[in-house]
Amino acid sequence: MPTTTRQWLLNGHPRGRGIEIENDFRLVTTELPDPAPGEMLLKQHYLGFDPAQKGWMENIADYVAPMNIGDVMRGSGIAEVVASNGGRFAVGDMVFGTTGWTEYLVTDGKELTKVETDLSPTAVLSVLGTTGLTAYCGLFKVGRPVAGDTVLVSGAAGATGSIVGQLAKIAGCRVVGIAGGQDKCDWLVREAGYDAAIDYKAGGVKEQIREHCPRGVDVIYDNVGGKILNDMLACIATRARAVLPVTSIMQGTQWKLTASSPLIAPFQKATIASFPSVWWPIRSQCASSAHTLAQVPLSIRTTPSA
Repeated sequence: MPTTTRQWLLNGHPRGRGIEIENDFRLVTTELPDPAPGEMLLKQHYLGFDPAQKGWMENIADYVAPMNIGDVMRGSGIAEVVASNGGRFAVGDMVFGTTGWTEYLVTDGKELTKVETDLSPTAVLSVLGTTGLTAYCGLFKVGRPVAGDTVLVSGAAGATGSIVGQLAKIAGCRVVGIAGGQDKCDWLVREAGYDAAIDYKAGGVKEQIREHCPRGVDVIYDNVGGKILNDMLACIATRARAVLPVTSIMQGTQWKLTASSPLIAPFQKATIASFPSVWWPIRSQCASSAHTLAQVPLSIRTTPSA
């Protein structure tokens, strides 16, 4: 018997602007056919939200297929197999991968993976998923920290930034984070193990960086772009490495080259490199004790507001 499901469809390409929930998404109810031979019916339990999704909506991320108006919004998720017609997973199995913003889906499961971890299943959407992979590869393959380095992370309380800081601490670095609001800054120091945290909403970001990084910054891991990135680059040490994930550049359309910051890099013999995490098709071995912010079960009606 066909299954009724609600889905969020892409309704706009937010190029050069923020996402407008009321205009860029459209909630529909549709019926899914019964699984064909080799297919399964999956019930979604959790959705993952990543900064890269805005780039997918804009169609400026050339490492994935473009999204068209009317497509189910692309996104990762954790789903349960509730029916199978000879599919590759058994009924009751929990799987994860690109599922889209939908309550139910019919799939052959070729792009999905069974959830097998001693951690909470939601770890595959965070520390063991794309955000953990982005943190690990960006920090160690591009940033190349060594013990004693000072690592500065923007968006530090976010999914990727919070993992970057913990990995840098494991590598023996001094780690300073930038986040918005005192509560997030307190969490960074108390739970995520950062040595210091800067509240950008309090102003004076550049001055605060210089206070907490008196020898300069050896590794920048930027997640936001814009003026904060300029302030970070103004405080780099000699031979510093600046890591800019693709999503940072996508978000940082307002990032303006100024004489006081990015152009200092050549004089400091620094390197600035960007990357998409899909360059490294490996799963990072992050510490099982990593702290992440709370995961919330799926509520399809409020998905775009997440």
